[in-house]
Amino acid sequence: MKLLVVIVNYKVTDLTIDCLRSLAAEIQALGDARVAICENGTGPEHADRLRKVIDKEGWGQWASVTAISPNRGFTGGNNAVLEPALAGEQPPAYFLLLNADTIVRPGAFLALLEFMDRHPTAGISGSRLENPNGTGQVSAFRFHNFLCEFNRGLRLGVIARILKPYLTAMPIPEKACRVDWVSGASLMVRREVLQQAGTLDEEYYTYFDDIDLCHRGLKAGWETWYVPESRVVHLVGQTTGIRTTTKRRPEYWFQARRLFFLKHKGRFGALLADAAFISGYAIWRLRRWISRKPDSDPPHLLRDAVRHSVFCTGFAPTPVKNPLL
Repeated sequence: MKLLVVIVNYKVTDLTIDCLRSLAAEIQALGDARVAICENGTGPEHADRLRKVIDKEGWGQWASVTAISPNRGFTGGNNAVLEPALAGEQPPAYFLLLNADTIVRPGAFLALLEFMDRHPTAGISGSRLENPNGTGQVSAFRFHNFLCEFNRGLRLGVIARILKPYLTAMPIPEKACRVDWVSGASLMVRREVLQQAGTLDEEYYTYFDDIDLCHRGLKAGWETWYVPESRVVHLVGQTTGIRTTTKRRPEYWFQARRLFFLKHKGRFGALLADAAFISGYAIWRLRRWISRKPDSDPPHLLRDAVRHSVFCTGFAPTPVKNPLL
């Protein structure tokens, strides 16, 4: 098999079905491609509904459903498909991790496949993510560092301009280019990368797992590329709700961030990153209060950042707690 597309469904069955409809023509045009959906603990009725839709629409030749329980997060849900496929007699040449809250534009998969075939040193590639109106979303990034964490908290234009070459978010590239990491909402990975660097790290549960995978791929000698010819609509935050500023940011996000910095930046790097964000954000909160600007941040963000920092939790790289267990 040339390509296996992996979609994780958790409480977004309608979105998953819409995603399948958008990629049906793509899969059929490629021929040697399949889609595997992991129903990640929503409930057996949702797995049944997905299977019934697949049968009704005639997608059974290329789509299948694997149901697991309890929910294992984005990492465990993907691995429930990736690991058996890799262990098979003829594992796919490529895997595409695709969010359920996406709509695939025509030619999106073919663009990534052709690029990867032409660039044997590319182990991971990512699509251009778009809003429904076609405007681009930032989906090509540099690796995290304490300067970007300070800027993320401070939000001061003059500092952002000075630090621009070091910030995580890159200007949206117009041409294919090598980057540090790409968004896991539409990420293609070569089989050899997973065989050498491993599948998704389930210690993250959800979030920072795509950055971690690109880090491990780089350490194994593989490049990551952004390919704007592959276009995918991303309905941002629909699968987790984390983009809703009125909601408190979940603990697992802070735990995943902490784990990432400890694993890849070490104790001093994690301490520096926490100090940079907390100090920058505290200054921002003071500026906002003085200028009477509206508060659009998630509730208790500063308190939560301090509570989950290495200053309060120590330096042991502990796995993210599954909030459903």
